[in-house]
Amino acid sequence: MKRLLAISSLIDSLNERIGRLVMWGVLVATLVATGNALAKHFLGQGSNAWLEAQWYLFGALFLLGAGYTLKHNGHVRIDVIHQRLSDKTRAWIDLFGGLLFLLPFAGLLAWLSWALFAESWRIQEMSPDAGGLLRWPVKLMLPLGFGLLFLQGVSEVIKRLGVLRGVLPLAEEKPAEEV
Repeated sequence: MKRLLAISSLIDSLNERIGRLVMWGVLVATLVATGNALAKHFLGQGSNAWLEAQWYLFGALFLLGAGYTLKHNGHVRIDVIHQRLSDKTRAWIDLFGGLLFLLPFAGLLAWLSWALFAESWRIQEMSPDAGGLLRWPVKLMLPLGFGLLFLQGVSEVIKRLGVLRGVLPLAEEKPAEEV
């Protein structure tokens, strides 16, 4: 169990660092959106490239932040029911949910989206819009984001096993607005 917990800790650290970096991406996306809007309004100089960069950043924020959000228990669940259950029951529910739904779903999407990215990279796919950007960087966010979510799912399964074996306490749950 010690090795599994060490792996879980490494995964948690990876998603924590990426999540903190993604937080700065919110500022970058906001500045890009604001700059593009101001340039279009005051200078009449709208840009498809800047608009697409804004979309790419927005997608990257959600995809790359999914593992961080899971780590901090910020995903949607039925808290009214969940909070009334014992720690062991919650651990069982999280364990089965991770094994039956999260890991297969995230793993499958990471695997399937890799082919989309690889083909886009191979042909150096460009946006069809005038002045548009390369498409492969945004398509790379799909396998990366779902891969990070998958890894965090593995970490959460390990931690729930630790709870069920009495090695770990169930993590304190924070309201979503704190995450």
